[in-house]
Order: sequence, then structure tokens, then C-alpha cells
Amino acid sequence: MFVPPGNVNRDVVSGPIIIGFDGSPAARRALSEAGALFAPRRALIVVVWEAGRAFDLAMLPVGGLELAPAPLDIRTAFEVDRAMYESARQLAVHGATLARTAGLDAEGLAVADDVSVADTLIRLAQELDGQAIVIGDHDRSRLSELLLGSTARAVVERSPCPAVVVRAERNRPDGHPGPAPTARGSSSADHGRFGEKD
Repeated sequence: MFVPPGNVNRDVVSGPIIIGFDGSPAARRALSEAGALFAPRRALIVVVWEAGRAFDLAMLPVGGLELAPAPLDIRTAFEVDRAMYESARQLAVHGATLARTAGLDAEGLAVADDVSVADTLIRLAQELDGQAIVIGDHDRSRLSELLLGSTARAVVERSPCPAVVVRAERNRPDGHPGPAPTARGSSSADHGRFGEKD
């Protein structure tokens, strides 16, 4: 986990914990860790989806021939957009159910992405007086395991509140499940924002 300097005060009563959720193993692990850190606090489980994507796809040139885009059936594009929203809403409800199981007082929210996932989470934290933003960071190769993904990095760098980044669980080199031990023998979930031991 990566947490900016300063301790998270569990006694402050204000806005919710903002938890980004995409249904991935990293996101499910982040929900679990958020429950361990913040239960029984209020949490908003946020699924960010791309509104208008069906319209974007309809405007792509046909094949590599740079032919004019296929005619856009507005009704079909709206139906696809509505289906994407409904899928995001159901995922947010599922995430909220998992968060309640982890001890949080959670509700789900599907939000249309008009910029990036990080910007959307940061905006919600600002608007709702979020007490922390929690996200899962997807598993990557050995070379990039010391680096944060672009969404995680943007949240950590620009969040108006503490940010918790939970790495995906993976098998360790010794074949056991869980975070791989670092050079100092601690798990990758034990390090602060700049890699120092918490």
C-alpha cells in the first residue's frame, strides 16, 4: 500500500472514503484492504465508465482504407451507451456489496468519465470532502513492479486527501500466494508513498 505522509485519522467524521472499482482482482483486494483500514466508515464505490463510446466507435474510418465512417444509427448508439451505463451501475452495486462484507458502510456509484479515471476520482474526493481515495494497482512485470500505473501515480500525486494504492495479489517466487517479499523481507503492501517502510 502507498499512503502519503501523515496518518489517516479514523475518527474524523466527514465525507466518504472514495474507492475506485473495476471488478479486477486488484480492485477486489483494494476493497478488502479498505475495509481493514477504514471500517465501519462510509465509502463510495466508484465505477468510472466512458460515456459516448458508441458514438466514438461509429466515427472511426472503415478498415485501413480511410473510407468514410459507417452511417451512425443514433438509436443503436444510445442503446449501447445505456447498456454500458447499466453494466457500470451493476458493477458499482456489486462492489458496494463486497465493501459492506468488508465492514464498510458502502454505496455504489457509476460515473461517466469525461477526462480520466484519476481525474474523476480526485474530483469526487474534492466535491464530497473525501477522506481518502483507495485504488488497486494492477500486477505488472518485474521491471515495472517498482513503478505505479498511470492512474495510481496521478491519484497519489494530485489527491486532495490521503491515497491508498493496493497492489494486486500474485504468487510469490516461492509459489505461495500473496505479495512477493521485497529486498528487506517485507511485503510490497508495507511501503509508504516513496517506498520507505511505514
